[in-house]
This record gives sequence, C-alpha cells and structure tokens, in this order.
Amino acid sequence: MSNDRRIPSLTPCAGRCSTVFGDLVCRGCRRFNHEVIQWNTYTPEQRLMVWRRLDAQLNQILVPLLPHANLQHIEGFIHSKHIRVLETATTGRKLYHALKICEKNKHLAYDSGLGITDSQVKPIWNEF
Repeated sequence: MSNDRRIPSLTPCAGRCSTVFGDLVCRGCRRFNHEVIQWNTYTPEQRLMVWRRLDAQLNQILVPLLPHANLQHIEGFIHSKHIRVLETATTGRKLYHALKICEKNKHLAYDSGLGITDSQVKPIWNEF
C-alpha cells in the first residue's frame, strides 16, 4: 500500500455550486454546467482554456473594484494562507482569492494588500 499523498487537481470551484439546482452557469465559479460536470475528463489544454476565460472575467470585474490593491502584497498574502493558484493566474484571480479570504475573516483586510478596510469587504464582495 502506498503512502503517497496526492494533491487534488486544481479546479475553479468556489464551493458555492448552483448547477445542482439547475443553473446553466454556476454562480460560484462561473463555469457552464457542462464544464463542471466534465471537468475531470478535460485535457490540460481544455482546462487552461476555461481558466483563461474565467480569469479574464475576474480581471474585468475585480481590478476596477480594487484600484488600490498591491499585487506583490496580495501574492504573499495568498501564499501565506496556502492558497493554490496556477502560475498563469491573473491579477483578477489573485484579487478574488484574497477577497474570498477576507470575506470570511474581515479582520484580515488590512493584511491582505487589497487596499480596503474591513468595513469595505462585504459591500465589495456583494457587488462582485
């Protein structure tokens, strides 16, 4: 018997899947329902295409919402929280992960590098 510890494959799943309720697009990760269902059968190239589309959406939405963000600080913050991201992750993807952490732990807003206060976390998350 092997003692290998397998690292689960990285997925865009945000843990709030709405496709199980019949949505054609997940409200959590914004993948189409067929992408959620077939993710484990996708080739690395197919997965990368989905990642790129989702990251482009995050760039369009989050970069304007967080104009005072310090990317270098955010990268250190998400790394310190052991958040896995692709090497090709965009600014929007990194902002998303930092904001998601702060949404659950508002007191981390200052340390996140997002350039927002703890009182701004919820309104920005809700707008997103």
